[in-house]
Amino acid sequence: MSTDWIVAMPVALVLCMALGAAGDGPQPPVAKSIPRAATLHGETRTDNYFWLRDRNNPEVIRHLEAENRYTAAVMKDTEPLQARLYEEILARIQQTDLSVPEKIGDYFYYARTEEGKQYGIFCRKKGGLQAREEVLLDQNELAQGHKYFRVGARRVSPDHRLLAYSTDTTGAEVYTLVFKDLATGRLLPDQIPNTYYSLEWGNDNQHVFYVTLDEAKRPYRAWRHRLGTRREDDALLYEEKDEMFFLRVTKTKSKRYLLLDLESKTTSEVHYLEAGQPAGQFRVFHPRQHLMEYSVDHHGEKFYIVTNDNAKNFKVMETPVANTAKANWKEFLPHRPAVKVDGLETFRHHLVVYERENGLRAMRSRDMRNGEVHYVEFPEPVYTFQPARTEEFDTNLLRFEYTSLVTPRSVFDYNLETRRRELQKEYEVLGGYDRARYQSERLFATAPDGARVPISLVYKKGLAKSGKNPLLLYGYGSYGMPNEPGFSSDRLSLLDRGFVYALAHIRGGGEMGRPWYEDGKLLRKKNTFTDFIACAEHLVAQKYTSPERLAIYGGSAGGLLMGAVVNLRPELFRVVVAKVPFVDVINTMIDPTIPLTVTEWEEWGNPKDKQYYEYMKSYSPYDNVGKKRYPHMLVTSGLNDPRVAYWEPAKWTAKLRATKTDQNVLLLKTNLGAGHGGPSGRYERMKETAFDYAFILKMLGMERQRPESKPAGSSQ
Repeated sequence: MSTDWIVAMPVALVLCMALGAAGDGPQPPVAKSIPRAATLHGETRTDNYFWLRDRNNPEVIRHLEAENRYTAAVMKDTEPLQARLYEEILARIQQTDLSVPEKIGDYFYYARTEEGKQYGIFCRKKGGLQAREEVLLDQNELAQGHKYFRVGARRVSPDHRLLAYSTDTTGAEVYTLVFKDLATGRLLPDQIPNTYYSLEWGNDNQHVFYVTLDEAKRPYRAWRHRLGTRREDDALLYEEKDEMFFLRVTKTKSKRYLLLDLESKTTSEVHYLEAGQPAGQFRVFHPRQHLMEYSVDHHGEKFYIVTNDNAKNFKVMETPVANTAKANWKEFLPHRPAVKVDGLETFRHHLVVYERENGLRAMRSRDMRNGEVHYVEFPEPVYTFQPARTEEFDTNLLRFEYTSLVTPRSVFDYNLETRRRELQKEYEVLGGYDRARYQSERLFATAPDGARVPISLVYKKGLAKSGKNPLLLYGYGSYGMPNEPGFSSDRLSLLDRGFVYALAHIRGGGEMGRPWYEDGKLLRKKNTFTDFIACAEHLVAQKYTSPERLAIYGGSAGGLLMGAVVNLRPELFRVVVAKVPFVDVINTMIDPTIPLTVTEWEEWGNPKDKQYYEYMKSYSPYDNVGKKRYPHMLVTSGLNDPRVAYWEPAKWTAKLRATKTDQNVLLLKTNLGAGHGGPSGRYERMKETAFDYAFILKMLGMERQRPESKPAGSSQ
């Protein structure tokens, strides 16, 4: 087998303007086709747009800029609509707002926002909420002079005197770690580049544990730094040589142990060290065992382990602190085939297990003094929650954020003793939002192999199932990540214009337990795509919409989903929005020099293996572009994206332009100053959402349509 590149013609990076649709409108830029061939498994593969990978070539940047100009020209007539949508989205949020303070020791920590400022401000008060405010970190000041800014890790020292935090100013997810004296407000001379967003303090307030990246931007080395010493003298604690594994440093909630968590997509290993002895050596909790995953937390004189060892949907084990050998592990919560264990959280007198059953999350609390168990109750049939995992260990209050498709994000404190919950804050939707005007429900579509695929829906009450409703169907379906049915105030701009919004809970995600994930990865990945198509067909059959009124949306691995389904069933969809899409599957997965490729082999497979190569070739969006009609499409990318390289959407767009037989709109919009997550500022993110919505409305012929009634947040 050879993967050597064979240049079929000299690489002259030439751009030309192709003749597009008839008329005087803007014409799309077309990338010059420069065939470049490679032999793989005895088969010659030609890539006409390989040259777009060279970001240092000025012609590549000029091409991306030309695509941006074309996108702006096509969308020029929607600028008033974009402005209106932005105003609606902005008017719904409390621009000057405050998070729920979290008590840690004698301090209350919180974040707040100010009207007109892009970023949050991290603050605290000592002794009580009426005390004087102390600003720890004003991100707006730090972001000055940067087009992109993001704080990665942020940890206050155990004595509350120092703040360790890291920043990224490009979107490449490479952070610089610095330290701030909170008494003087000055930065310490210590500065550590090339870090991952993972750090913890030793309990002595002097040692900091952090992780650095290799050339492929994989977190692989753990270090110990003593404040006031040179970075060059830091102790290397562990180097992970297996390129399949990520490394991060964490701390048990009890604050007694530091952990090195080593994880591939299928296997894990934990090393531990007493945080009160930070100069000591980490010990292996249990040596890695292929296909066995486990995570660890601490309570009293025991460790608690969440593991899939002989438990596909995971179980909870316990072992004495003094002996972590697997022979000493005892069952604490057995494996249940219908219930997935997602994790656990420890408190002084309670242990809470986070579970998932029938696609919905649950919280199971056990009193560690008497063994009594109860579940936290929730009021809606379709909902989700996110544990806050607060810093305080010695408390009976469990904090979580609750939301549903119609309920705005709400922060609750749940008393594990009295079993009563107290609403701390519901994030207000300004402009008169009334949840009673909207309805959510759950349907099931039937996949080609008979699997029942859940769909969560929300729409305005009184919707007529006429087949004429516009509908936006969102999907992801990878890495076992659940597609949670949460609230979005942005989405009201669509619902109030008569849209149905739907979430497809397809295989490859984690909604229905670990088997649901495993049935949508590797050599069963195509179940993800056929599940999504089945959901779309079911929504059409039930007359929620029609192909002419159906828009679909997905990003990253969800962008792969978009590319796959439009190759399979382009006539089923009218509009597609593919955000930073992973579409060049084989070319990326065969190149270990691309950031994060090797770690992905356990999710997608390695195309150097012929079986995986043939399977990938059957669905990879870039490889399956055909001479057919495609829907209207908006494709986005980020020049500094370390997860999905900008050239994947750029190459895919170029090949689509050269191959498709329709005159439908195809736009590529590249953020030249950001990465995978798009712009970092909150106002810029709102503008991007308004742009996406404007594209969908324009392509559905609804750009002039006003909301059916005054939308929440609107001044219309």
